[in-house]
Amino acid sequence: MVRKILKYGEPVLEQKAEPITDFNDTELSELIADMWETMYAAKGVGLAAPQIGLSKRVSVIDITVGEDESKKIVIINPEIVSTEGKQTGEEGCLSLPGFREPVTRANKITLRAQNEKGETVELVGEELLARAFLHEIDHLNGILFINHLSALKRDIIRRKIKKLQKAGEWE
Repeated sequence: MVRKILKYGEPVLEQKAEPITDFNDTELSELIADMWETMYAAKGVGLAAPQIGLSKRVSVIDITVGEDESKKIVIINPEIVSTEGKQTGEEGCLSLPGFREPVTRANKITLRAQNEKGETVELVGEELLARAFLHEIDHLNGILFINHLSALKRDIIRRKIKKLQKAGEWE
């Protein structure tokens, strides 16, 4: 089921999400299936549960945007183990549609997370995958990509969003 993606301004997007503790739950499997469907419908490369209104530490990531099933990644309760290097690239967000800005992030990341079965996994991502991992982990910590921008750029985006809200075009 495709769920509604919340936009910037919704409080859950700026709150740290709650850890997942029950892995034998059909609710978790259904949530992950819905997240895949929602992310692909929006043509995204990642989606975190807070973006659909749930304060849960789970994200789905597919940098192939559905072109390679083997590249689908689910991270639950992720923790960053290490980061290396730097890269700057344009970033956008399904919760901030229409806004894209250059963001500097680590070029390589190692993370520890749990999979859908609750098993601990260690994953390494470089370049776009590293960016996606860091972007999604930020969501789980209540951080949006605009928090990585200068105060001036952040303020400009907030003012544009306020205008869209007044015009009824930001819901």
